[in-house]
Amino acid sequence: MLHSQNKLTVLLVFFIPLILLAFSGCSQQQGGKTANLVYVNWVEGVDYTNLAKVVLTDKMGYDVTITAADPGPSYAAVAKGDRDAFMESWLPVLHKNYMDKFGDQLTDLGNVYEGTQSGLVVPTYVTIDSISQLNSVEGQFDGEITGIDPGAGIMQTTEQVIDQYNLDFELIESSGPAMISALQKSLQNKDWIVVTGWKPHWMFGQWDLKFLKQSPDKIMWKKGNIHIMGRKNLRQDKPELAQFLSNMHFTDSQLADLMVYVRNRQDQDTEEVVRSWMQEHPDLINSWIPEGAGTESASM
Repeated sequence: MLHSQNKLTVLLVFFIPLILLAFSGCSQQQGGKTANLVYVNWVEGVDYTNLAKVVLTDKMGYDVTITAADPGPSYAAVAKGDRDAFMESWLPVLHKNYMDKFGDQLTDLGNVYEGTQSGLVVPTYVTIDSISQLNSVEGQFDGEITGIDPGAGIMQTTEQVIDQYNLDFELIESSGPAMISALQKSLQNKDWIVVTGWKPHWMFGQWDLKFLKQSPDKIMWKKGNIHIMGRKNLRQDKPELAQFLSNMHFTDSQLADLMVYVRNRQDQDTEEVVRSWMQEHPDLINSWIPEGAGTESASM
């Protein structure tokens, strides 16, 4: 009996550390499946960051935290390693100063959207196509360009455009929602209106709109892309997360569809709305998920 007890003691001494090590490894794996993302409180960023959270949680078994912040603090947090990734880096122009300051402390995970654009926007039924034609139909627009918040970058650039093109127009300060309200009213009545606009924005998925073309010698607004910026060592520390964020990409029509889908369900929780959108677009979502990743790998 004593001999049997000694054998049992030896076996326990040998196997218990292995069992504990196995559970420790599983726990470490679970701990590694976390994502701490930061985004700007702009409509497209809100929608696709919530979508990223839902995909990571539901499809890949991650514990995800998302935080809204202004661009400056967002870049600083990722550069310091306090956040895993910044979801909305507008390049090469809008966020150039931030990249000059923090770029060497970040990892560019690629474009989540290509073709950002800002400028003067009109309904497609408006018969002019360029900014240089505005003065010839000034009366149709009542000599007004409907803008947004006075401090916005697009407002400052529009003032420069008015000067450069010698436009007989006044830029009207308002807000994003007020601009949309004025645009919607004009569309309903088939009135002519010109507004300060940008892509990506849900209004391009909701209505038929167009940018007025710039003269080749007076280019004030340039196209760009939205990148996801990870902290410097993200690919080494969390390769699966880094690969997912690198894979995440929308075409213009896909992102417009997502934004309109959320916009039309404003009375519902955003996370639940994007979860429904995710379920309706399995091919796109699955193309983002790295091979071998999934909720089954989140537990042992």
